[in-house]
Amino acid sequence: MASNVTRAPLVQRRSRSKSYLQPERSCFGSVSRLNSIPALTPRRLSTSRRAPRFHNITEKVNPEQLALLVKTEWQLSYVTPLHQFRHTQLRSYSRQLSAFIAAEKQQGLAVEVEGPQSGFRVSFSVVQGLVEEEDDAETVLIQIHSKPLFVRQDEPQRPVWSGWLTCINGNQEYLRSLPEDFICLPLFGSSGAEGLTAAVKSWFQQTFDCCFGPLEISHTSLQWLSALWTDCHTECNIQHLKMIWTLPVAPPLQVTYTVNPQDAWELWSSVRKDPQEEKKGEEEMENSIHIEEVMRFIQELKSHFYRHFRLDLSAGSLNQVSTALGSAKYSGRIKISNSRYMITTLTLLTECALLKMPI
Repeated sequence: MASNVTRAPLVQRRSRSKSYLQPERSCFGSVSRLNSIPALTPRRLSTSRRAPRFHNITEKVNPEQLALLVKTEWQLSYVTPLHQFRHTQLRSYSRQLSAFIAAEKQQGLAVEVEGPQSGFRVSFSVVQGLVEEEDDAETVLIQIHSKPLFVRQDEPQRPVWSGWLTCINGNQEYLRSLPEDFICLPLFGSSGAEGLTAAVKSWFQQTFDCCFGPLEISHTSLQWLSALWTDCHTECNIQHLKMIWTLPVAPPLQVTYTVNPQDAWELWSSVRKDPQEEKKGEEEMENSIHIEEVMRFIQELKSHFYRHFRLDLSAGSLNQVSTALGSAKYSGRIKISNSRYMITTLTLLTECALLKMPI
């Protein structure tokens, strides 16, 4: 196991730009149509979840859409249920959002993308095959295309912004409680200029009476991802388990902790074979992971680090996790690098989005 300890400069964090925050309405009291819907009863992450399963979604999902989803780092948000959103109206939504962005641009509200643009074209599409449960709504992919103003007319437009809304293994009780004219796609990912992200969110809010909010990936969720991704090692080499911790000292101390994949797997296997768990059926042990196992795994990693460096990571917080399967940051940035375990990652993030919603 290797580590790298660096001190980050003590600087005041800059808040997100105004253009990003202005279109986001407060979710409290602003979406009246949802007042009759019961809030989610559990306000914490599940204490157990299915072990990762191999999903060959390349046979179901459009290759171009899948390539975009797995090669891009996304900024996550949560979004409340959409009122009267229809998957059958995506072509109309494309025209409406294109017109909205053009109007924003005329008013000087939309941020230019790498210089002046000749215009923006929006395309909505369904990502067929990226669902798990019957109540999950189909994933929607949004792309904005444009081209620089001073180029040849025959020059094709290129994508300058991408985003998606999804619901993978969403809470069935909550989804079934929604009125028929609402659809739940709580997890929103975006990649591109903040001005375009703000414009897209603003249009959704005005059109579907919803609201957006930032979605951080909590310390506990990052620990879950560490364990879930490590669990995949025998079927898909994770190459490394890299964790970045921040310790609350002045200036802040940033610790990069990189674990050999086989060492991580053997440690994970040992906590999965705890004697207290052996009483349970083999099938249950194989198909579910419990929070106690995740906590033991992380504690063993911290204990190993302390024995070598006399530095207690328990005093800090886990801010980033990465393997060959993907990377996740507390700030809400996620990159999925392997489609075979995409469902596992999106299931956890969908749960995070649903629990973050104020309704």
